[in-house]
Amino acid sequence: MQFESLADFINMGGYAFYVWLSFGVTFAAMAIIAIQSFIKHRNLLKQVVVEKERKARIKKARQQQQQQESTSL
Repeated sequence: MQFESLADFINMGGYAFYVWLSFGVTFAAMAIIAIQSFIKHRNLLKQVVVEKERKARIKKARQQQQQQESTSL
């Protein structure tokens, strides 16, 4: 379909409201999905860091406990 002018393109043959609304809704939905994915990814990385720190603390505590047990014997 060819348009004679930019105004005809924007008007979309009288269906501009529906056409541009559908584009707007689509892009808004895609933006929301992208933002949610970014936030979830960032939160997941934070959880991984917290879990690694927790495991390191547990390992350190076990090593200290083993050292105390070996020195007390």
